Amino acid sequence: MKMSLLSLTSAVLLVGAGAFATSAQAQQSFIYPQGYLGADAMFWSLDPDRGSSRDDVGLRLRGGSQFNDYFAVEGHLGTGGSDGQAELDYLAGVYAKGILPIAPEVRLYGLAGFTEVDFNQDRESDFSYGAGAEFDLTRNLSLGADYMRYLDKSAYTFDAASVGLRFRF
Repeated sequence: MKMSLLSLTSAVLLVGAGAFATSAQAQQSFIYPQGYLGADAMFWSLDPDRGSSRDDVGLRLRGGSQFNDYFAVEGHLGTGGSDGQAELDYLAGVYAKGILPIAPEVRLYGLAGFTEVDFNQDRESDFSYGAGAEFDLTRNLSLGADYMRYLDKSAYTFDAASVGLRFRF
């Protein structure tokens, strides 16, 4: 009886200590505001209302500042890729980023803001929006993917799906 009570007490203390350590680790948070930079492969598509779409791959750099677990401001700079008549000279935009933590290492997010895009010296700007997800590989490095509608004009749309890495500092 004495041995089983000692074993039961030890087991409860071990489980309690483990639960406390796990909750302390899960509640370990970043110091905000927190800056970040990322680089992505950007698979873009210019889709006119009439005619065939133009598709290619470019590079997108993104950076921002996360103010808490749920909100950040992010900027995108992209370039590269040419498909026949469409050549992406650059895109530049700024967005509000709403973040939904799913687990300590997984987040979903939505982006909304404005973008300027230059195709073959034809410059357009528009309201932009998108959504994505991130998965932490380490404390400061995450893998992410998103889909953005950069331009939605009456004659065409310009969209991009991106996959890349983000570094928090």
